[in-house]
Amino acid sequence: MTRILAQEHMGESCVICEQVKPMGIHLYTSFICTECERGMIDTDTSDPKYKFYVDKLRKVTKPEIFS
Repeated sequence: MTRILAQEHMGESCVICEQVKPMGIHLYTSFICTECERGMIDTDTSDPKYKFYVDKLRKVTKPEIFS
């Protein structure tokens, strides 16, 4: 329980920049900070940084559904 409270207070680790940030979005079970989200949106597909974002997003996996 204290770990959850600490995460809410301090933030979560971003799957892109790997830094702990207080605000962002969740994609499946991964967290993407607001700064990285904005960077991905603003990056053109011809920009070399686009490949960086694509490679980092490969870490995001769809969670399995257990029934």
